[in-house]
Amino acid sequence: MDKTYQPEQIENRWYQRWEEDGHFAPSGEGEPYSIMIPPPNVTGSLHMGHAFQDTIMDTLTRWRRMQGRNTLWQVGTDHAGIATQMLVERKVAAEEGKSRHDLGREAFTDKIWEWKHESGGHITRQLRRMGASVDWSRERFTMDDGFYKAVQEVFVQLFDKGLIYRGKRLVNWDPTLHTAISDLEVENRDQQGQFWHFRYPLADGVTTEAGLDHLVVATTRPETLLGDSAVAVNPEDPRYASLIGKFVDLPLVGRRIPIVADEHADMEKGSGCVKITPAHDFNDYEVGKRCELPLINVFSRDAVILERAEAFDLQGRPLSDIDTSLPSAYAGLSRFEARERIVADMETAGLLERTETVNNTLPFGDRSGDVIEPYLTDQWFVAVENLAKPAIAAVENGDIEFVPKNYENMYFSWMRDLQDWCISRQLWWGHRIPAWYDAEGNVYVARTEAEARDKHGLPADVPLTQDEDVLDTWFSSGLWTFGTLGWPEKTEALETFHPSSVLVTGFDIIFFWVARMIMLTLEFTGEVPFKQVYVHGLVRDGQGNKMSKSKGNVLDPIDLIDGIDLESLVEKRTGNMMQPQKAKAIAKATRQEFPEGIEPHGTDALRFTFLSQATTGRDIKFDMGRLDGYRNFCNKLWNASRYVLMNAEGQDCGADGSEVELSLADRWIISRLQQTEAQVTRAMEEYRFDHASQALYEFIWNEYCDWYLELSKPVLWDDDATPESQRGTRRTLVRVLEAILRLAHPMMPYISEEIWQRVAPLAGTYRGEGDSLMVHAWPEADEARVDEAATRNIEWLKGVIVAIRNIRAELNIAPGKPLAALLTKGDATDRERLEANRPFLAKLAKLERLDWLDDPAAAPLAATQLVGDMEVLVPMAGLIDKEAELARLAKEIDKQDKLIGGIEKKLGNESFVAKAPEAVVQKERDKLDDLSANRRLLVEQRDKIAAL
Repeated sequence: MDKTYQPEQIENRWYQRWEEDGHFAPSGEGEPYSIMIPPPNVTGSLHMGHAFQDTIMDTLTRWRRMQGRNTLWQVGTDHAGIATQMLVERKVAAEEGKSRHDLGREAFTDKIWEWKHESGGHITRQLRRMGASVDWSRERFTMDDGFYKAVQEVFVQLFDKGLIYRGKRLVNWDPTLHTAISDLEVENRDQQGQFWHFRYPLADGVTTEAGLDHLVVATTRPETLLGDSAVAVNPEDPRYASLIGKFVDLPLVGRRIPIVADEHADMEKGSGCVKITPAHDFNDYEVGKRCELPLINVFSRDAVILERAEAFDLQGRPLSDIDTSLPSAYAGLSRFEARERIVADMETAGLLERTETVNNTLPFGDRSGDVIEPYLTDQWFVAVENLAKPAIAAVENGDIEFVPKNYENMYFSWMRDLQDWCISRQLWWGHRIPAWYDAEGNVYVARTEAEARDKHGLPADVPLTQDEDVLDTWFSSGLWTFGTLGWPEKTEALETFHPSSVLVTGFDIIFFWVARMIMLTLEFTGEVPFKQVYVHGLVRDGQGNKMSKSKGNVLDPIDLIDGIDLESLVEKRTGNMMQPQKAKAIAKATRQEFPEGIEPHGTDALRFTFLSQATTGRDIKFDMGRLDGYRNFCNKLWNASRYVLMNAEGQDCGADGSEVELSLADRWIISRLQQTEAQVTRAMEEYRFDHASQALYEFIWNEYCDWYLELSKPVLWDDDATPESQRGTRRTLVRVLEAILRLAHPMMPYISEEIWQRVAPLAGTYRGEGDSLMVHAWPEADEARVDEAATRNIEWLKGVIVAIRNIRAELNIAPGKPLAALLTKGDATDRERLEANRPFLAKLAKLERLDWLDDPAAAPLAATQLVGDMEVLVPMAGLIDKEAELARLAKEIDKQDKLIGGIEKKLGNESFVAKAPEAVVQKERDKLDDLSANRRLLVEQRDKIAAL
């Protein structure tokens, strides 16, 4: 093995070999185990959330594969409708100076397919860097032919059952992209805005209880005033009880609109009156349904004021009995231009009562950056009520289990308050809706135009045009668990691997994806899509902030693996920022946080860092210090393995099964290995990756490396040791290390494989050319090999060694200086352990002699440590330069006195104690206690040395 651990030299080599050797494919043996990767966007690149999630899935997959399961980790990517279309539109504009409309739909989608074949595999290449052992031979894409067939089949069947319909409903509308978008694509941003309080004149000479001839309503969106259908008051509000059923004259428009009673109006908020605009606000839409109000739309698809409004009933049918005229002054104005004009006109008319500055949130499209508009438009919807019932029951009856269980409550709260799902998008890239229209607007849903004609008896001369819209990507990804396995065909893969074993996902898409998968999979397969849902938290920065490009705190997992210099990191974080001051601040913060850039850490260190923080369901603060620590952990394992190989290669390691003699240390480490194997396995079964990684870390670093390797040296290097005992220790060294590597492999696949290739032949577990650790058995604990007596004896031995090391540190004695020590006040067991372990104690504690003192009263002046009831004594005479040590201690005590004096003075100041926060005062008191305790120890040490 190389002298130093260099991950960049082993990672690509091993991944390529695993993939070429077909180790990622299912074995065809054992109980099936399957995971479906949440399909990343084909336009995407690996971010910290992906890397965290993929690490968890790969750890589960490798672990179950080693347990002998017939394991499939299904890989694929999502076509990412909006993101991909925007990317290629920008590319075409930059390279050809054309828009998609210049090219036409067919030519433009051809451009997207070209891009996909040339550049769409970036994130899958990065998945390989993370060590993802997915079965690449089965890679799927949500727009491939087989998946397209599944999507069409589901749409047609749902339509035929009456579960898909087309209707005019309120949706999130992006005025820039001209499409409906999902809630997940809406980014709510806090901002400071205005709250305008307007007077709406009461009609027909009616007045309020207070004698006013108007009602006051407040809004943050004055431009929607043009589409008001009513003013709502709370039915319990005595101020307005007599006005319910009366009317107001809508300012600027002149339309009479009713005063209705609805609990949406909060009596405690403002005047208690609320303007209701059902066509432009989701809450108002619900009021409109309860009060049977008309829907009056005043915006175009560009969010521009129309010349005439559009009026519809709640079923989306046009209304002819409503005056839809609008003031001509506003026609053609953008919503924000109209806002300014309307506020000014209301003020001129004496109808602006006051303006208030408030903090509120605005919805923005995460792709376009434009303000999202609730917009009344024709869309396709899934009626979810009947689909939701079996999906709720599947979780209630335990067919699907959430881990942690508390996420079931989140799931239930969403599922029991579902709105019908808008599944259409006004894009060109995606699964085009399989619906055709005739000249009268009649709709025919079928898999193909020919089928539509045949199904509905339409002659060939009746012209049909296909719906222009495509399906929401969440619709196609809702079929992911069974569509990827070949449905609607009855494939062997579907029969074997469905339902899948577990879904690994973040809580933020439980509704958008998890719930919809459950509904659609139950409907079309009669099975649940997965048996468990492991919900992980989000990866945040070290201060707990969400990572975002706008904050400039994003970390690229590939940079953490390969390293990146400071200037490249700064450029990455600030390169596309439009605000120079913000970019400057982010650059400064980056230079402070990473003055030397980011050093290479390797994939294994990054994976282990993620797993160490993977507590169930909680967000994690990514800690660079931990990453550094786990890189050191990889180095520790590498160096320990080099020690083992240097002492075992070319030597008799008992691999032939010949008789060996096991030392106390051998029996102890074998015992602890069984306990660690059980701990790690139990933690993995419970999805406690933090516990699994911690148990492995403690065993490797503290027990195997720090103690067992040191305890092996007296046996291996002692001329008096028997060949049988040396063979036993060599066999234990290699076999325990080989088991460690198998335990570590799911978490740290690269370093474990590289070392295992050298260790396995010595341990007798190598099967010849091309053998790989990843297809060897997961270690199983053997309770019969747990040796409690060996553990107690080793703990005693460690206690004595640590006690002597502590005395060395306390007295500032060089680590290599041989010492004489005494043991006293112990019992017969302590005496027996002393005699049995003299060679180990002499070597590891650097002792020239160690004796038992029968009479504690005869003990010389000595430094003392306790090991249970037994005392460990190191006589101090002749060990130290008495005068020099006394001078050093006097200086230390004087320093403590000055610090203590300063704090006592501060605490003696009544003004400080009275005015400072209690936490600050308590901190000073705690500091004083610590300093006083330190001083007492120094004084005790001084007095001991002075008495020599």
